[in-house]
Amino acid sequence: MSNRLAFALAGTVLVGAAALLSVPAAAQQSPLQPSPRISVTGEGEVNVAPDMAILNLTVLREAETARAALTANNDAMKQVLAALKEAGVAERDLQTSGLSIQPRYAQPGKDRSGEPKIAGYSVSNALTVRVRNLADAGGILDKAVGLGVNQGGGIAFVKDDMKPTLTEARKRAVADAVARAKTLAEAADVKLGKILSIEEQSIMARPMPYGGAVRMAASDAAVPLASGENTYRTQVNVIFEIAP
Repeated sequence: MSNRLAFALAGTVLVGAAALLSVPAAAQQSPLQPSPRISVTGEGEVNVAPDMAILNLTVLREAETARAALTANNDAMKQVLAALKEAGVAERDLQTSGLSIQPRYAQPGKDRSGEPKIAGYSVSNALTVRVRNLADAGGILDKAVGLGVNQGGGIAFVKDDMKPTLTEARKRAVADAVARAKTLAEAADVKLGKILSIEEQSIMARPMPYGGAVRMAASDAAVPLASGENTYRTQVNVIFEIAP
């Protein structure tokens, strides 16, 4: 190859490289613009009757010493547990949810002189009970009070198997989102395209708890209870493409 031809080729390469370097960076990086979209939030709500009750029961005993209070509490709780099992409550549906041993202090005199002194001890043992047959809940609560439960009484009515309920709530939420997106597309005079993403935002349960405290003597009749209905709600965020 002659020297002239070699210099000519070298000049061509240098000119090409210079031309590439002179291209603006914005022209080299041309990110794809996102397609026009419609984003909506759909809600789905289902009301169902509960089929299980959760009882919160507490045995409270007081004595001069912590040992005596604990012994009295243990004896009472053993009777309660035995009665619940006899009533058909399974072992897996009984769970100790709290145990407390606290001193009780004597109030100072009218002149408020001196330090408060321990006058005794109180021991409380809390029990969570799942009653899978709602018809038995009132009788079980009544029997528990008769055997020594003297504090607590919180009740929540729930659905044992939540899957069908939540599935229906999700279906209604997506259907609601599609309906909203169609309305927005018609109002904007655009054509609704395919779904780009679906994201579940939250699931909210709104049970109807029975908050009455149990501080009563057992009666001949079962405690009257009303379970009502529970409301379960879910939300979904759905993004639709606007078709060209």
